[in-house]
Amino acid sequence: MLLAKVYVTLKDSVVDVQGETIKDATHSMGYKNVLDVRMGKYFEIKFDKRTDDFENDIDSICDDLLANPNIESYRYEIVEDN
Repeated sequence: MLLAKVYVTLKDSVVDVQGETIKDATHSMGYKNVLDVRMGKYFEIKFDKRTDDFENDIDSICDDLLANPNIESYRYEIVEDN
């Protein structure tokens, strides 16, 4: 079994309001050395096996369902899941 770990984040050009709120909260908690916080989403997708279209399938799932390509980018890693 294969596991795709997908990380979706806002593009750098998009203001991350939630990240800014979290950063402000860390400062109010006394963590003044925090420079930036970016929010994101994490997904785990399990696959039976690797096929010829495996990575194309992951890209399609990310582009069509998990990420908004206008404002978000994604990356993923594949691990064996036993």
